[in-house]
Formats: sequence, structure tokens, C-alpha cells
Amino acid sequence: MCRMIFEPSRLEGEVRLSGAKNSVLKLLTASILTSSKVELKNYPETLLDAGIHVGMLEKLGKSCHVSMGRIVIEESQDLTTKLTWDDRSIRNTLLMLGALTTRFGSAKVPLPGGCKLGDRSFDLHVMVLERLGARVSEEGDYLVTEVIGEGKRLKGTDIHLPIRSTGATENAIIAGSLAIGTTTIWNPHIRPEIIDLVNFLNTMGADIHVYGQERIVVNGVDSLDGIAYTVMPDNMEAITWLAAAVTTKGDVEIVNFPKKDLEVALIQLESSGAKLYFNDDRVIVRGGRCLPLEISTGPHPGINSDVQPILAAYAACANGQSTIVDLRFPGRYGYVEQMAKLGVKYEITGNALKILGHGGKLKGAEVKAVDLRAGAALALCGMVSDGQTIINDAWQILRGYDKFVSKLQALGAHVTLED
Repeated sequence: MCRMIFEPSRLEGEVRLSGAKNSVLKLLTASILTSSKVELKNYPETLLDAGIHVGMLEKLGKSCHVSMGRIVIEESQDLTTKLTWDDRSIRNTLLMLGALTTRFGSAKVPLPGGCKLGDRSFDLHVMVLERLGARVSEEGDYLVTEVIGEGKRLKGTDIHLPIRSTGATENAIIAGSLAIGTTTIWNPHIRPEIIDLVNFLNTMGADIHVYGQERIVVNGVDSLDGIAYTVMPDNMEAITWLAAAVTTKGDVEIVNFPKKDLEVALIQLESSGAKLYFNDDRVIVRGGRCLPLEISTGPHPGINSDVQPILAAYAACANGQSTIVDLRFPGRYGYVEQMAKLGVKYEITGNALKILGHGGKLKGAEVKAVDLRAGAALALCGMVSDGQTIINDAWQILRGYDKFVSKLQALGAHVTLED
């Protein structure tokens, strides 16, 4: 059983952001689109989800070498289009389905895994691939595709997304990149990780153009080249360290800070007591105190749904009532039952989560990380709770935070990891 044990802590020092989980998994998938060498720098090598993805690439026939914050992916043999995988799955298998289908004309991958955040069905991914000309079916625990017709290649078309889905947007971009003709994605979700994927693919030789939130135009090409590319910094890690610095009354300098990607969240945090001092690619979080906040999540540049558990921990350290509304995943408040074991008072009214803060007067207890960001929120609460806090299933946190425990310890946190 993997668990983290926290004692009361004050964070102080410097921390450097790793490559973004929500970008690097897509870039790993996009490496399937070429037989040439792909090198990723600023690679978050300790992420459990990245490790799962690398294992899947190797099962397909890629060779992967990870060392000192970079990964080199090469292809010295023909890839298989059937991913046989008995270990824990990740939702990124849906994107692997699109990548294999557009390059080879057929694919078979396990049904997706990942955090259970309300309704996260894969019907939009199926719609995208079917619109591009693939036949999609389920065989047991697998999704299967086949392209019928000339050259077994997908064909570009107009794709109208009924909601701004990150995953469906990514799959349409990936699948359209090697399709015949032009794919136009209407109502896409434009967020920093999408732009990172587009930049990555265009550097490989793709022809992709982004026209704001209205549309993305993908002109298919016959093949893509190898690339050396630096993964964007993780904006979720950035918000986590920022919130941790304020809640623990710390003094933390965050290096490689993506300010332009977090403008709305930063406005909310500064208006809710955070004292931030920006200088080039870094921010110093010094002084300030948690004040109540009112937020709702939404498409970028709004506040990402992933942020709201972190801000719930922030709200627990304020005096007064805070209100959080998650418009994307309405059921994503299950974690507060675990926070309540530490003394967090809350109410759920309709689609609104109300945190009844009383200055962070929490008490250590044994809790469970029900998903990735919920686990990080519990870690923040654990550092301001009296006594010892034990977080079970802490592997959930390690899915998405690179070197989480060692970075915390370097900042002075009293935390240990037990496998």
C-alpha cells in the first residue's frame, strides 16, 4: 500500500516546475505518428502515468530510453497495431487509438482508464474517428478500428464538437494530421496543452492552424519527421505549489512559471489573499493569507476543473464561506468526504460546493486519495493539520506530480513516502 505521511509544515525555498503531465502524455502518443526518433526534454520521468504510457509504447514496438529529465523514443522494428495490456490503463489509450488508426489504418487498444470524474464516456472519440472514415467497434475490453478504402487512410472532413472536449480535440488533431485532405475541427477546446501538441506536430512537419476557439484546420500530410522538443511546464503543478505556499504561510520561489497560462486563476488567488511577485519566468509567493473565494470552472482561459480540489484546500484555510462550481464535471466533489475527516466543513447545494472555512484549524487523520488532484488537495490540508495525516492510495498523487515528495522535502515539508 502506497501512502504519504504528513506533519505540520511551512514551505520555504525554490522549486522548479517539471514538464506538464497533461501535455507530455499527448506528445508520447504523437510519437506513434512517425518512425523517426523523437526526443522530449523537460520530461517528468517519475510520473506513474508517463511510465504506464512508455510501457505501452514499448509493447507496440517502440524503444524508449529515459535519463536525466529526457526521453528518446525510437522505432527499430515494425509496430503492432494491437496493444495488449494487462496493467493499469490510462485514458490516453483513446488517443493511441487515433494515432495508430491514422498511421496504419487499423488499431485495437484497451478501453480507457484514468480518474473517474463523473461522466467521461468516449462517445466523442468514436464520433471523431467515424467522421474521418474509420469503423469503430468494441470487442470485450477493447476498442477496435478499421479503415476501409483507398490506402486504408482516414479522410479529412468537418468535425463539429457538441462540447469543448479536450480529448476529442486532441484526437481529431492527431488523427487528422496524417489523413487525406483537410480536417476542420469546429468548437475545439483551446488550452495550453492543445497548443503544445499543435506546436509539436507542426515542428514534425504537420500543417495545423488554430483560429481561436472557433476552429482548428488540419491539412493532412503523408508523413511526419523526428523531433527534439521541450515539454511545456506543468501549470497544475504551478498552482499546487502556489496554493501550498500560501496555506502554509511559506516563502516559495517557483521557477519556470507559466504565468500567461494561468491568468484567470491568478486573478482569483490574488483577490483571495495570495501575495505574488513576478520576475521573468518565476514567481515568489511571500506573505498573504487565505481569504474566501468564489469560482466556477470552465474552458480555457477559465479555471480548469483540475484546479478546484486545490482551491478547496485553499478555501479550508480561509475564514468564511467559499463557493466552488464545477461546470465540466458536476460530480467531482467526492474528495470533500475525505477532507471532512481532517475537519473541513462543507455543504453541497445543487452543483455548488460550499467550504465553510475556519482558518485552517484542521486535525490530522487517515484519509484516502480518491483521484490525482484530490490527493494533492489532501496533501495541502495535511501540512496545515495538527498532528499526523496519513494519505492512503498516495500513488494517485504520483500519477501526475514529478518528484513530488523530494520537492516537498527540499522545501522543508515533513513528509515521508511508504510503499
